[in-house]
Amino acid sequence: MRVDVDGVGIEFGVTGAGRPVVLLHGFPDSGRLWRNQVPALAGAGLQVIVPDLRGYGDSDKPAEVDAYALPFLAGDVLAVLDHLGIERAHVVGHDWGAALAWGIASLAPDRVDHLVALSVGHPAAFAGAGLAQREKSWYMLLFQFRDIAERWLSNDDWANFRAWAQHPDADALIADLEKAGALTPGLNYYRANIPPESFIGPPLELPPVQAPAMGVWSSGDIALLESQMTGSSAFVTGPWRYERIDGAGHWMQLEAPDRVNELLVDFLPS
Repeated sequence: MRVDVDGVGIEFGVTGAGRPVVLLHGFPDSGRLWRNQVPALAGAGLQVIVPDLRGYGDSDKPAEVDAYALPFLAGDVLAVLDHLGIERAHVVGHDWGAALAWGIASLAPDRVDHLVALSVGHPAAFAGAGLAQREKSWYMLLFQFRDIAERWLSNDDWANFRAWAQHPDADALIADLEKAGALTPGLNYYRANIPPESFIGPPLELPPVQAPAMGVWSSGDIALLESQMTGSSAFVTGPWRYERIDGAGHWMQLEAPDRVNELLVDFLPS
């Protein structure tokens, strides 16, 4: 299925019937990231909605960096829900999808039933996690440099990308990035939302999250500290739950799918 959002086409799939849940991927994935979760959630009685966020997969890829700012991304998700006639949905996000999920839950609380953030904590908790987190986030500065970042990631059969990302789907993902021309749009998420000025400016202020929220962090994450997830509780006024998955890396949906599915099914009412 497809919806047009001010001239940007967003592709999405719908599986199952019941209470709706939308699954939001991050960099450098597409909706395919959730392939292990869709059948489990649909089987638990949920209507599962999986978009390719703008810049990825079969969705459109605007050329302008500013087109990837979080308000536009949030507008895409809400447009998908509107297209389906859905007032409220569970929202599950990973990586940039988690940052987007936090934003939607904060700024459009009437649209979010339950919130699940995988890997990435609340933006204010991330900003407050200190120098150790900034060191893990070194690549965010590299990604600001257009063409340089693209070349660093893709040179020598994507050797740096493979070594840095440690993505279980590296070969298929690289083929998709090349075919769809999605690398620069994906990097534009960083350029639009975490410019260098953000490292010295005041932290983003968002209204507290009112929905019941669960944060899930995996101990093998290459880029994110546990504290930026556990610290998210300070920005949630609804019920808060934290879960840690030991042994899995950043892409927990692929590396520990059964555990992720178990947590999602347990937390999200159907």
